[in-house]
Amino acid sequence: MTNADKQTNLELLEATAGMTANQRLVVMLYALHPTDRSGAVLETAAKLAKLVGMAPTVFSRTRKQVIEAGWLQETERLGHIKYYRIDPKRLGECVVVPLRRAT
Repeated sequence: MTNADKQTNLELLEATAGMTANQRLVVMLYALHPTDRSGAVLETAAKLAKLVGMAPTVFSRTRKQVIEAGWLQETERLGHIKYYRIDPKRLGECVVVPLRRAT
């Protein structure tokens, strides 16, 4: 992990200071977990819950709260499974593609 990555993680911790411990844990899990090219964490809620030592129902309820707070966004669905990523705006990423005039 580079110093820039560490700084980003510290900034993320600071930005989530008003959240509950479980909510912050879910945010950090999504921020640190391997993702696909779109930034989505391609893991089931049950596996993510197990990874952080939460009961699946607690994890799902907490993740819903984090979604409602605007920290996670759904990226895709495969059957009944939804995949999420950290909202890029929360990480300070520019998600707008600049437009150019047609010549």
